[in-house]
Amino acid sequence: MAQSSITILGIDPGLRVTGFGIIRKAGGKLAYVTSGCIKAPEADLPGRLKTILEGLREVIQQHRPQQVAVEKVFVNVNPQSTLLLGQARGTAICAAVLESLPVAEYTALQVKQAVVGNGHAKKDQVQEMVKRLLGLPGYPGADAADALACAICHAHGGQGLGSIATAGYRVKRGRLI
Repeated sequence: MAQSSITILGIDPGLRVTGFGIIRKAGGKLAYVTSGCIKAPEADLPGRLKTILEGLREVIQQHRPQQVAVEKVFVNVNPQSTLLLGQARGTAICAAVLESLPVAEYTALQVKQAVVGNGHAKKDQVQEMVKRLLGLPGYPGADAADALACAICHAHGGQGLGSIATAGYRVKRGRLI
C-alpha cells in the first residue's frame, strides 16, 4: 500500500523579508520541495503587506500545500517593531486562510527544539540541521531556513527531537512554564 504524503508550507514572516519553505512528509520521511524569500520593496506599510500577500498566494497556488505553519511573534524591546512584525505575520496567515488552508503556529523555541533539539539554538545551528534533515546540498539562506524549520516542526507534530510536548504550557522569557 502506498504511503500518503502531506505537503507543508512553513513561513517566517518579516516586513522586509518573508521566508518560505515547503516540505513533503511521507511516513517518517521528510523531503525538500522548495524554499525562498519574498522581499518587500522599500515602500509604505500597505505596499509591503501587499507584496507579502501576493507572493505567498503565488507560492501556495503553485505548490498546493495542504497545511501551513507560521512562526509566532514575541514582544521585542521596541513595541512598534513588534506591532509592525505582527502585521506581516497576520498577512501571511491571511494568505493561507484565503486559500482555505489550516494554519498552525509555533514559537521560535518550539521550532528550534523540534529541529535542533535545543530551544536556544543559534541561526547557523538551525541552518545546519535543516540542511541535514532535508538532505540539501548546501545551506539555505537564514530566512528560508527558518521557514523550513517551521515546516519541519509542524511535520514532527510540534514536538522536539527529545519528544517534549509543549501543549498546555506557555512560554515566559523563552522558557516553557
